[in-house]
Amino acid sequence: MSSLSKAQQAHLWIRERISDGRYVPGFRLVLGQIAGELDMSVVPVREAIRLLEAEGLVTFERNVGAQVALIEEAEYVYTMQTLSIVEGAATALSAAHISAEHLRRARAINKRMVDCLDDFDPHRFTELNLEFHSVLFEECPNPHLLDLVHRGWNRMKVLRDSTFSFVPGRARASVDEHEKLLRLIERHAPALEIELAARAHRTATLDAMLDYQAEHRHPSDGAIAV
Repeated sequence: MSSLSKAQQAHLWIRERISDGRYVPGFRLVLGQIAGELDMSVVPVREAIRLLEAEGLVTFERNVGAQVALIEEAEYVYTMQTLSIVEGAATALSAAHISAEHLRRARAINKRMVDCLDDFDPHRFTELNLEFHSVLFEECPNPHLLDLVHRGWNRMKVLRDSTFSFVPGRARASVDEHEKLLRLIERHAPALEIELAARAHRTATLDAMLDYQAEHRHPSDGAIAV
C-alpha cells in the first residue's frame, strides 16, 4: 500500500469497511476521526470521501456531513438493472477469451456455492458469487465496459446480503443458472445468446427480491416488513 497516495490509501480503507459491513448504511464518516486512525491529515480523507461519493457508496449533506449511502428500493432496482446490461455485455465479450482453465475455476467456485447451501451463509454465498462472475467477465477486452461492471458490483457490495438473506431459495436457482451459462460458453454459443442468458440471470435475482418486497409491504405506508 506504500506506493499508493494517502488519498488512495484512505479510499481503500474506508471502502473495505463499507464492503464488509463494519460501516453500515447511514454510518457517519467523521473526517477527523478517520484521519486520526490513518495517521494522516483530513485533506486526503476528504478526497477519498469525494471518490466514494462518485462511486455511489457515500453521500454528503450540508449540516449532516458524509455518511455511508442509505439503500432505497429504487436504488437497488436501478443498480441491478444497469448491472444486468453491462455485465451481460461484458460476459459476452469475454466469452471468446475464456479458456478451459477459466471454466474449471468457475465450476470449482460454483461447487463451493452448492456446498454452502445447506448451512446457508448469505454473505459467504455472495462473496463466492462475485468470485464466480469475475472469472467470466474479467477477460472482457473493453476496459470502459469492465469499469462499469466493477462500479455496479461495488455498489452492490453495500447490499451484499439483502437479496439472498430474504430470498434464500433464489440461491439454489442461481447456481443452476451458473452451470447453464458455463455450458453456453463451453459450446461457443453466439455472443448474443450468452449476453441474454447472463442478463436474465441477473434480472431473475432482482425479480425475486421485488416479489418478496411486494409480499411483505404494508399497504398503509408502503414500508417493507422485515
